[in-house]
Amino acid sequence: MLDDYRRGWAQRYIREAKDELKTSVRSPRPLGLIVDAARKAQAAIYYSLGDPSFIETIVNEFCDGTRTVESPVLKCLVEIERTLQRMESLPESAGEEALKEADEIIKIATSMVELLASED
Repeated sequence: MLDDYRRGWAQRYIREAKDELKTSVRSPRPLGLIVDAARKAQAAIYYSLGDPSFIETIVNEFCDGTRTVESPVLKCLVEIERTLQRMESLPESAGEEALKEADEIIKIATSMVELLASED
């Protein structure tokens, strides 16, 4: 069950992620905006699932790859984090690749937030 506080933050982060991704297309150096948009989408997911700092801690524990991830939701969150880490190390010339990755993350986040917000 998603309370109003977390629902509000999740929906706000989705809106900001979409806006930032649109802005990045017009930017001369889009990579930073693209990564920020994807991170905001990730934050939206975390808010929709519970305490963001708690979710982040769990995801980071599994990101190193030494532990097996069995939960489909956790597997998705770990893959998003790994993708974001990869995106943060891309050269500025890889903006198109980052844009596609961020767009996919935002779509996933939007679906998750809508699903969890509608269960009330």
